[in-house]
Amino acid sequence: MYLIVFIGSVSLLALLLGGKVLLRQRFVRRFVRSVRQRLEAAEERGAVLLEETPTQRPAKSPRISAIELQQVRRLLRDADKAWSQDKLADVERMLIQGLTIQPRAVDVQAQLAKLYLTTDRESKAEALYKELLQQRDDVSFHANLGLAYYKQAKYVDACYAYQEALNRDPKNPERCAALGRACIAAQRFEEAAPLLEKACAHLSRDTQLLHLLAECYVQLNWVDKAEETYRRINRLEPYDEEVKAKIKSFSGQLVGA
Repeated sequence: MYLIVFIGSVSLLALLLGGKVLLRQRFVRRFVRSVRQRLEAAEERGAVLLEETPTQRPAKSPRISAIELQQVRRLLRDADKAWSQDKLADVERMLIQGLTIQPRAVDVQAQLAKLYLTTDRESKAEALYKELLQQRDDVSFHANLGLAYYKQAKYVDACYAYQEALNRDPKNPERCAALGRACIAAQRFEEAAPLLEKACAHLSRDTQLLHLLAECYVQLNWVDKAEETYRRINRLEPYDEEVKAKIKSFSGQLVGA
């Protein structure tokens, strides 16, 4: 008897659930059909369905912008102070905090890029200087991008970046010297020679630069110019025995010729 009652109850419950599901499916089909009918009616009337457009965020008020600017300037001052104390981890933290307030703050990005460049994180410096150049065409950004490339042994890219810096500051001998070094590293000796000559004309007592010029002449097999440059170095550093030996070797080559 109990078994019959139990089976009857389960059957009734199953019928109720099945009916509920069927009603729900019927309601969904009716709803979809009504939506389709309304769309078709709208098309027949020539109605145009407009796409949703995202709402733009309201511009910040001048007061909020001024507060943010003050915060960023304070962080920059604190970062400069920390840098002078060689607390570079604090410097990085403050600069990143400044960028969270104003993500496109050029002064903050420039300081962070400089930090990356001086702490041997050249790939990060490269990315930041590329981004900075999209905002401001600054000669120092081109030069520092060239240095970031150079330190990563991307010598051809360094040549292009240093050339851009020289184009914007053609009277600066340091720009010529930097481009000349990059050209030598990229084995573009004929391009390097006139650049280093121009740099040495202004920085006449820079023996490192003169050594670079002399080696460039050696690579080009311009023996007379190489010997002349080593003699210039010898006059500035008369006790450099290696330079004396090179001068003697060049003299022997000229006698043999």
